Amino acid sequence: NLKNQLLTDHGHNPLMKKVFDVYLCFLQKNQSETALKNVFIALRALIFKFPSTFYEGRADMCSALCYEILKYCNSKLSSIRTEASQLLYFLMRNNFDYTGKKSFVRTHLQVIISVSQLIADVVGIGGTRFQQSLSIINNCANNDRNIKHTTFPSDVKDLTKRIRTVLMATAQMKEHENDPEMLVDLQYSLAKSYASTPELRKTWLDSMARIHVKNGDLSEAAMCYVHVAALVAEYLTRKGMI
Repeated sequence: NLKNQLLTDHGHNPLMKKVFDVYLCFLQKNQSETALKNVFIALRALIFKFPSTFYEGRADMCSALCYEILKYCNSKLSSIRTEASQLLYFLMRNNFDYTGKKSFVRTHLQVIISVSQLIADVVGIGGTRFQQSLSIINNCANNDRNIKHTTFPSDVKDLTKRIRTVLMATAQMKEHENDPEMLVDLQYSLAKSYASTPELRKTWLDSMARIHVKNGDLSEAAMCYVHVAALVAEYLTRKGMI
Protein backbone atom coordinates (compact mmCIF):
# COMPACT_ATOMS: atom_id res chain seq x y z
CA ASN A 1 0.00 0.00 0.00
CA LEU A 2 1.50 3.32 -1.15
CA LYS A 3 0.06 5.34 1.73
CA ASN A 4 1.59 2.96 4.29
CA GLN A 5 4.95 3.21 2.53
CA LEU A 6 4.77 7.01 2.66
CA LEU A 7 3.92 6.89 6.39
CA THR A 8 6.87 4.65 7.30
CA ASP A 9 8.92 6.19 10.14
CA HIS A 10 6.34 8.99 10.55
CA GLY A 11 6.86 9.99 6.93
CA HIS A 12 10.63 10.31 7.24
CA ASN A 13 11.58 7.87 4.51
CA PRO A 14 13.18 8.14 1.03
CA LEU A 15 9.86 7.80 -0.84
CA MET A 16 8.13 10.60 1.08
CA LYS A 17 11.26 12.74 0.75
CA LYS A 18 11.07 12.42 -3.05
CA VAL A 19 7.35 13.25 -3.07
CA PHE A 20 7.89 16.25 -0.80
CA ASP A 21 10.81 17.50 -2.90
CA VAL A 22 8.50 17.64 -5.92
CA TYR A 23 6.08 19.87 -4.01
CA LEU A 24 8.98 21.96 -2.76
CA CYS A 25 10.34 22.36 -6.27
CA PHE A 26 7.03 23.90 -7.38
CA LEU A 27 7.38 26.47 -4.60
CA GLN A 28 11.02 27.24 -5.36
CA LYS A 29 10.53 27.86 -9.09
CA ASN A 30 8.77 30.86 -10.59
CA GLN A 31 5.14 29.94 -11.24
CA SER A 32 2.05 31.69 -12.57
CA GLU A 33 -0.51 32.92 -10.04
CA THR A 34 -2.94 30.16 -11.04
CA ALA A 35 -0.29 27.44 -10.77
CA LEU A 36 0.78 28.64 -7.32
CA LYS A 37 -2.77 28.62 -6.01
CA ASN A 38 -3.09 24.99 -7.14
CA VAL A 39 0.22 24.12 -5.48
CA PHE A 40 -1.08 25.63 -2.22
CA ILE A 41 -4.25 23.52 -2.50
CA ALA A 42 -2.18 20.39 -3.14
CA LEU A 43 -0.01 21.15 -0.11
CA ARG A 44 -3.08 21.43 2.11
CA ALA A 45 -4.06 17.94 1.01
CA LEU A 46 -0.54 16.60 1.68
CA ILE A 47 -0.44 18.14 5.17
CA PHE A 48 -3.92 16.84 5.97
CA LYS A 49 -3.19 13.27 4.78
CA PHE A 50 0.32 12.96 6.24
CA PRO A 51 0.47 15.19 9.35
CA SER A 52 3.08 13.07 11.14
CA THR A 53 5.57 13.96 8.38
CA PHE A 54 5.50 17.55 9.58
CA TYR A 55 4.76 17.22 13.30
CA GLU A 56 6.66 14.08 14.39
CA GLY A 57 10.32 13.10 14.35
CA ARG A 58 12.75 15.30 12.45
CA ALA A 59 11.74 18.87 11.68
CA ASP A 60 13.48 19.19 8.30
CA MET A 61 10.36 18.97 6.10
CA CYS A 62 8.30 21.25 8.32
CA SER A 63 11.21 23.70 8.36
CA ALA A 64 11.62 23.70 4.57
CA LEU A 65 7.89 24.18 4.03
CA CYS A 66 7.64 27.08 6.51
CA TYR A 67 10.60 28.80 4.83
CA GLU A 68 9.09 28.61 1.34
CA ILE A 69 5.57 29.61 2.43
CA LEU A 70 6.92 32.61 4.35
CA LYS A 71 8.69 33.82 1.22
CA TYR A 72 5.30 34.02 -0.49
CA CYS A 73 3.94 35.96 2.48
CA ASN A 74 6.18 38.73 1.13
CA SER A 75 4.90 38.43 -2.47
CA LYS A 76 4.09 41.54 -4.49
CA LEU A 77 0.73 39.97 -5.39
CA SER A 78 -1.86 40.45 -2.66
CA SER A 79 -3.77 37.32 -3.75
CA ILE A 80 -0.64 35.17 -3.34
CA ARG A 81 0.14 36.74 0.04
CA THR A 82 -3.38 35.90 1.19
CA GLU A 83 -3.18 32.30 -0.07
CA ALA A 84 0.28 31.82 1.50
CA SER A 85 -0.87 33.28 4.83
CA GLN A 86 -3.90 31.01 4.88
CA LEU A 87 -1.74 27.97 4.05
CA LEU A 88 0.64 28.82 6.89
CA TYR A 89 -2.34 29.21 9.20
CA PHE A 90 -3.61 25.80 8.05
CA LEU A 91 -0.20 24.26 8.87
CA MET A 92 -0.33 25.75 12.37
CA ARG A 93 -3.97 24.87 12.98
CA ASN A 94 -3.45 21.30 11.76
CA ASN A 95 -0.48 21.01 14.12
CA PHE A 96 -2.71 22.19 16.98
CA ASP A 97 -5.37 19.58 16.10
CA TYR A 98 -2.68 16.88 15.77
CA THR A 99 -1.58 17.43 19.39
CA GLY A 100 -5.15 17.12 20.64
CA LYS A 101 -5.58 20.90 20.79
CA LYS A 102 -2.67 21.32 23.21
CA SER A 103 -0.09 23.32 21.23
CA PHE A 104 1.58 23.88 17.89
CA VAL A 105 5.14 24.11 19.22
CA ARG A 106 6.73 22.39 16.18
CA THR A 107 5.32 24.86 13.64
CA HIS A 108 5.72 27.83 16.01
CA LEU A 109 9.44 27.18 16.35
CA GLN A 110 10.06 26.46 12.66
CA VAL A 111 8.26 29.66 11.63
CA ILE A 112 10.47 31.77 13.92
CA ILE A 113 13.64 30.05 12.72
CA SER A 114 12.57 30.51 9.08
CA VAL A 115 11.90 34.22 9.62
CA SER A 116 15.38 34.57 11.15
CA GLN A 117 16.87 32.91 8.06
CA LEU A 118 14.75 34.94 5.64
CA ILE A 119 16.00 38.22 7.10
CA ALA A 120 19.41 37.43 5.63
CA ASP A 121 18.10 35.86 2.40
CA VAL A 122 15.19 38.05 1.24
CA VAL A 123 15.39 41.79 0.64
CA GLY A 124 12.49 43.71 2.14
CA ILE A 125 11.25 40.99 4.47
CA GLY A 126 9.47 42.67 7.35
CA GLY A 127 8.02 45.49 5.25
CA THR A 128 4.37 46.41 4.79
CA ARG A 129 3.54 43.37 2.64
CA PHE A 130 4.90 40.93 5.21
CA GLN A 131 3.19 42.76 8.07
CA GLN A 132 -0.12 42.45 6.19
CA SER A 133 0.39 38.69 5.96
CA LEU A 134 0.95 38.48 9.72
CA SER A 135 -2.34 40.35 10.21
CA ILE A 136 -4.14 37.87 7.91
CA ILE A 137 -2.83 34.96 10.02
CA ASN A 138 -4.03 36.67 13.21
CA ASN A 139 -7.45 37.32 11.68
CA CYS A 140 -7.76 33.67 10.64
CA ALA A 141 -7.16 32.60 14.25
CA ASN A 142 -9.57 35.18 15.67
CA ASN A 143 -12.34 34.22 13.25
CA ASP A 144 -11.98 30.44 13.55
CA ARG A 145 -15.02 29.48 15.65
CA ASN A 146 -13.89 25.90 16.22
CA ILE A 147 -10.92 26.98 18.35
CA LYS A 148 -12.44 30.12 19.86
CA HIS A 149 -12.36 28.78 23.43
CA THR A 150 -8.85 27.32 23.24
CA THR A 151 -5.40 28.86 23.73
CA PHE A 152 -4.78 28.80 19.97
CA PRO A 153 -5.77 32.41 19.07
CA SER A 154 -3.59 33.86 21.84
CA ASP A 155 -0.72 31.51 20.89
CA VAL A 156 -0.95 32.70 17.26
CA LYS A 157 -0.94 36.30 18.48
CA ASP A 158 2.16 35.52 20.56
CA LEU A 159 3.87 34.02 17.49
CA THR A 160 3.20 37.05 15.27
CA LYS A 161 4.35 39.31 18.12
CA ARG A 162 7.60 37.36 18.39
CA ILE A 163 8.12 37.61 14.63
CA ARG A 164 7.66 41.39 14.79
CA THR A 165 10.16 41.51 17.70
CA VAL A 166 12.76 39.67 15.62
CA LEU A 167 12.15 41.95 12.63
CA MET A 168 12.38 45.10 14.77
CA ALA A 169 15.51 43.94 16.56
CA THR A 170 17.14 43.03 13.25
CA ALA A 171 16.33 46.48 11.84
CA GLN A 172 17.93 48.06 14.91
CA MET A 173 20.99 45.82 14.50
CA LYS A 174 21.41 47.08 10.94
CA GLU A 175 21.29 50.67 12.19
CA HIS A 176 24.02 49.94 14.75
CA GLU A 177 26.17 47.55 12.68
CA ASN A 178 29.15 49.91 13.15
CA ASP A 179 28.62 50.14 16.92
CA PRO A 180 29.85 46.76 18.28
CA GLU A 181 28.70 47.32 21.89
CA MET A 182 25.16 48.36 20.92
CA LEU A 183 24.99 45.49 18.42
CA VAL A 184 25.92 42.93 21.08
CA ASP A 185 23.41 44.45 23.53
CA LEU A 186 20.66 44.00 20.95
CA GLN A 187 21.78 40.42 20.26
CA TYR A 188 21.76 39.69 24.00
CA SER A 189 18.25 41.10 24.42
CA LEU A 190 16.99 38.93 21.58
CA ALA A 191 18.72 35.81 22.97
CA LYS A 192 17.26 36.53 26.42
CA SER A 193 13.74 36.83 24.99
CA TYR A 194 14.03 33.20 23.84
CA ALA A 195 15.01 31.75 27.19
CA SER A 196 12.19 29.21 26.86
CA THR A 197 13.19 28.21 23.29
CA PRO A 198 16.63 26.52 23.41
CA GLU A 199 17.12 26.27 19.62
CA LEU A 200 16.57 29.98 19.05
CA ARG A 201 18.48 31.07 22.13
CA LYS A 202 21.45 29.05 20.86
CA THR A 203 21.11 30.66 17.41
CA TRP A 204 21.44 34.18 18.81
CA LEU A 205 24.17 33.26 21.30
CA ASP A 206 26.20 31.82 18.40
CA SER A 207 25.64 35.06 16.51
CA MET A 208 26.83 37.09 19.51
CA ALA A 209 29.95 34.94 19.74
CA ARG A 210 30.78 35.58 16.07
CA ILE A 211 30.53 39.35 16.64
CA HIS A 212 32.84 39.11 19.68
CA VAL A 213 35.40 37.06 17.70
CA LYS A 214 35.24 39.57 14.84
CA ASN A 215 35.97 42.40 17.31
CA GLY A 216 38.79 40.47 18.98
CA ASP A 217 36.85 40.06 22.25
CA LEU A 218 37.75 36.42 22.72
CA SER A 219 36.90 36.08 26.43
CA GLU A 220 33.38 37.41 25.74
CA ALA A 221 33.03 34.99 22.81
CA ALA A 222 34.15 32.15 25.09
CA MET A 223 31.44 33.10 27.60
CA CYS A 224 28.83 32.89 24.85
CA TYR A 225 29.99 29.41 23.94
CA VAL A 226 29.97 28.37 27.63
CA HIS A 227 26.33 29.48 27.76
CA VAL A 228 25.62 27.49 24.59
CA ALA A 229 27.28 24.39 26.07
CA ALA A 230 25.25 24.77 29.27
CA LEU A 231 22.07 25.22 27.25
CA VAL A 232 22.72 22.06 25.22
CA ALA A 233 23.66 20.07 28.36
CA GLU A 234 20.48 21.19 30.15
CA TYR A 235 18.35 20.26 27.11
CA LEU A 236 19.93 16.80 26.80
CA THR A 237 19.52 16.21 30.55
CA ARG A 238 15.81 17.04 30.36
CA LYS A 239 15.48 14.63 27.44
CA GLY A 240 17.22 11.94 29.51
CA MET A 241 20.01 11.60 26.96
CA ILE A 242 22.89 12.26 29.40
